[in-house]
Amino acid sequence: MTRKYSVILGNLGNTCDRFCSSYKDNPSTQEMLAAAVKIPHVQGIELVGTWDVTPENAKEMHNVLDGHGVQCVSVIPDLFADRLYWKGSYSSTDATVRQKAIDDTRAMCEAASVLNCDLLNIWPGQDGYDYLLAADYEKQREWLCEAIQTLATEYPAMRFALEYKPKEPRTHSYLARMADTLLLAQETGCDNVGVTIDTGHAFNAGEVVGESIVLAKRAGNRLMHMHFNDNHAAWDDDMIVGSVHTVCYIEMLYWLDRCGYDGYFSMDQYPYREDAAGCIGESIEWLIQFDEILTQNHQKISALLADPDPIATSRFLRSVLV
Repeated sequence: MTRKYSVILGNLGNTCDRFCSSYKDNPSTQEMLAAAVKIPHVQGIELVGTWDVTPENAKEMHNVLDGHGVQCVSVIPDLFADRLYWKGSYSSTDATVRQKAIDDTRAMCEAASVLNCDLLNIWPGQDGYDYLLAADYEKQREWLCEAIQTLATEYPAMRFALEYKPKEPRTHSYLARMADTLLLAQETGCDNVGVTIDTGHAFNAGEVVGESIVLAKRAGNRLMHMHFNDNHAAWDDDMIVGSVHTVCYIEMLYWLDRCGYDGYFSMDQYPYREDAAGCIGESIEWLIQFDEILTQNHQKISALLADPDPIATSRFLRSVLV
């Protein structure tokens, strides 16, 4: 299956954490874009709403992307860095804030339409809770569902891919794992609501990503987008693909193919101290390397699954990884 690779534009910008507010100089959007399109195999760009694109500059951005020969893969509304959403966006206890979150997302739907992009990647990172007896799970999950349902109904030509993550910036996220995210997608009753798997988020959640892919398939082909990175499973480290979970990636690509995923492979990393373009490029090269293994051994893997034997599987992995 032909792969399509993309990158979130902000990954090429400044990085910070709670200890250091700036590990790098912050380049302009145009400088980041110029660096992104030089990365081998990159065909698409993801833009964050208000950081990179607004309804006012969407036409200009479309022309710039077109001039570079890349397309907008998704638009990501900023529901996580805006201070207004510090206690939640779609699930805020303040009705005015909930309405603002919906209106901000509407604006990004309009911008995406100008960019000829039909995918909104929704990561409501501030929607969750930190302490026990400090959240009305029933009401807040209902508000979250109602918001997504409203947007998906108003924009039936747009796909809304819900990105889950178990924690950070909240200690507990409402969209934490594949299962609860699929439940919300199905509760909306809208076929244009699905899921984004961020591989690092799935590792943090203790998931086997191959199984998560199958769950999305069984729920009605709800897998709409993929973000790729790696970590040590304890935190969202956003490292180079394959630097930790080598075998997981081989299995993951197998199941993406078997379940018919034909969307973009989008790089989502946060290189604090490394060259950003170099890290993103390495991730893509690792995915290409894993694909070569898969292409040469697809039937062998299928045979291993048909007659499970951990020793035979170990022997096979040694043969392809040496």
